[in-house]
Amino acid sequence: MIFDPITVCNLELQNRFVRSATHEFLAEEDGTPTSQLGDLYEKLAKNEVGLIITGYSYVLPGGQSDIYQQGIYDDRFIEPYRKITERVHRHKSKIVLQIVHGGRQADTTDEYPIPIAPSAVKSGRAAVVPREMTEEEILGMIEAFTQAAVRAKKAGFDGVQLHCAHGFLLSNFISPYTNRRTDRWGGSVENRARIVTEIIRRIKEEAGDSFPILVKLNATDGFRAGSSKAKLGLDISQAVETAKLLEKAGVCSIEVSGGISEAGGVTIKTAINAPAKEAYFKDYSKAIKSAVNLPVILVGGIRSLQVINYLLENGFADLISMSRVFISEPDIVLKLKSGKVEKARCVSCNLCFDLEGISCNFQFE
Repeated sequence: MIFDPITVCNLELQNRFVRSATHEFLAEEDGTPTSQLGDLYEKLAKNEVGLIITGYSYVLPGGQSDIYQQGIYDDRFIEPYRKITERVHRHKSKIVLQIVHGGRQADTTDEYPIPIAPSAVKSGRAAVVPREMTEEEILGMIEAFTQAAVRAKKAGFDGVQLHCAHGFLLSNFISPYTNRRTDRWGGSVENRARIVTEIIRRIKEEAGDSFPILVKLNATDGFRAGSSKAKLGLDISQAVETAKLLEKAGVCSIEVSGGISEAGGVTIKTAINAPAKEAYFKDYSKAIKSAVNLPVILVGGIRSLQVINYLLENGFADLISMSRVFISEPDIVLKLKSGKVEKARCVSCNLCFDLEGISCNFQFE
């Protein structure tokens, strides 16, 4: 089943493998994409990864969250990205650009000393309390995401993925823990999702109704059950309601993930060495898949063909997304397809997040 083709967002995919967005540390300091990114994505395409989602690309200069992160905030990025998409399209893979603003997790600089967020709730990974965004700034942010998507289309990407997870700006709006607003951008689930549904509406106006818009969605903030923060945080019922709103707005696929920095160790778990530890967001994805009529992508420590088949056959997801596995073994799809292996070799050590460019740095015997 995993090797069967599937149509997602009017894109015909050769199989159900997805390379989940992964920060590669391979852009220039100003966010300009490099040929090294093209090397990485084309290698995945050569090895039959059905859908490639790029590392997160920031939509405004003040929205950068990490060193050597790629950007999409200026038209000058269109041509270098086009060179990359042309390389991927020599093969059968599709490629989608993930777009993001760091929000309260954005890097602080002399030019941008205070991060912006829906509310002044300090991030667990930042020293500075963010400033609450004004109405004018929210409307400007909607336009920044819209123009980023337009640039992505001009650069030849097959779609965009809105990063609404992991504590970045759009997920800050969706979560009641980070969104304490009382205006039309806060309060109810519908209000908290409004910035995302408005971005979707504007992208459709500017890039065309058929241009695919995917979303990476937090299904939980990840706080320990029963804690005071958990009572304030995003729960699965709200995530399901959000997913329904996104479907109504015109999103064509949802990738289910979870976790913010304050929760600690939720998003990228280590030591996944048994099938029972794999697919740690699967119950969330099943709840969302049961509530919407669009393809659901599941990410989160998936390593073995046994687990993949179980997830697809039992309605947890329609596609399987992996990140660290593809860093360790870009050819894992072909290895699984040929029967040479039954599981990836990745040990989930997280040594791959390398400032000189992502690479598997684990010493295998």
